[in-house]
Amino acid sequence: MMISRMRSQRRFISMRRMMSMSDWSKRLSILSPKQRELLELKLKKKGLSRVSLKTLGNTLKTNNADKVTGFEEEVSAKVNMDFGLFFFSSNGQAEADDVYQLLLETTKYADQAGFSFVSVPERHFRDFGGLYPNPSVVASALAVISENIQIRSGSIVLPLHHPIRIAEEWSIVDNLSKGRVGLSFGTGWNPRDFVFRPENYDNRREITFQGIAKLKQLWAGEEVVFEGVEDKEVTVSLTPKPVSKQLPVWITSSGNPETWIKAGAMGANVLAALITQSFDDLAYKIQLYRDSLERHGYDPQQGKVTVMLHTFVGDDDEMVKEKVRLPMYEYLGKFLDQQDNSNKKSEDKRNSEMKNIIDTSKDDLLAFSFERYYKGSSLLGTPEKCEKVIQRLGVLGVNEIGCLIDFGLDLDSVMESMQKLTDLKAKYSAEEMAVGE
Repeated sequence: MMISRMRSQRRFISMRRMMSMSDWSKRLSILSPKQRELLELKLKKKGLSRVSLKTLGNTLKTNNADKVTGFEEEVSAKVNMDFGLFFFSSNGQAEADDVYQLLLETTKYADQAGFSFVSVPERHFRDFGGLYPNPSVVASALAVISENIQIRSGSIVLPLHHPIRIAEEWSIVDNLSKGRVGLSFGTGWNPRDFVFRPENYDNRREITFQGIAKLKQLWAGEEVVFEGVEDKEVTVSLTPKPVSKQLPVWITSSGNPETWIKAGAMGANVLAALITQSFDDLAYKIQLYRDSLERHGYDPQQGKVTVMLHTFVGDDDEMVKEKVRLPMYEYLGKFLDQQDNSNKKSEDKRNSEMKNIIDTSKDDLLAFSFERYYKGSSLLGTPEKCEKVIQRLGVLGVNEIGCLIDFGLDLDSVMESMQKLTDLKAKYSAEEMAVGE
């Protein structure tokens, strides 16, 4: 506990030393076209800001959330939006005896408050998400403390596992929950994770989609052929049999448009995030997805697009901003650390050249990334501010928001925010939309 507090204090001191936003604007304004291009490349490699420097400049110069998110005019169209909880805790090395208390207590609340789903990830060997090495184990616990809410993975790294094992584990969860399972799958990207199945790394994308197809067959009660000992074919079927007849499937996309197109071709849903893309990027990919659904014989409006957003709702925007600032810096810092660790082997001459052009420290990156993310790419702030983001996403074709709530705040604060989020959620329910028409 003492070590954690000291780290937080050091981070806070470091934050106080950071350059002002006006300094950032000045430094951006004097860059040559070549320098700006190189800086954008560095930001994209970090994965925190896939936007132009023009957008970053606007972010640093304005406190108007509408301009940051592109809302030049109020979005007044009514949208229907479902809400769920998303967990991705960066506290993987916590030593407290109640590290899962936030997960359990908020899930019980959400289950009774009409939230649609709760989603837990799969992460390995690092603080960032390290509380969740096996989502099916965590999901089993959630199944027995809830009655209504759908229990999802967000997401399973399929190339690390055999499809039969995934089907067996989640069929147990489906039975415990009486048919409330939904699964999102990812291809994985970090070579360290593939210590489980190193032979799958190079072909992980193909293996993922092939595995999903076989898993869906198993779930539907079909007998499926797999390769066994000495290359002999083995026919297996799934036990225990799941309660739900069909498995709801999401494909997790970190930004590749081809993934959205593939999800549409499969008739699957999509799970995405705004931390790695802009609203314009998201709108483009949603259109690709809907078009792909239609081309492959599916109703283009039936596919669900779920977007993960950091969430904390409060009555005063400045109070919320100061409350979430330090936890978000810690969270984004660990996000940067994992990006750096995965990119060490791919560092090239351009990186050192970039360092000579502009001394963009980690704290500087965190500074404007937090500003951008807070102002328009999250549900952090007052209900009125959050409504603008919800409206924007709804107009773009997003169906669900996964509210990421475990980024470093204490349980009491999160529960207080959850009550305000529940009130906000009610405005976008199908029933409320029908009453308003």
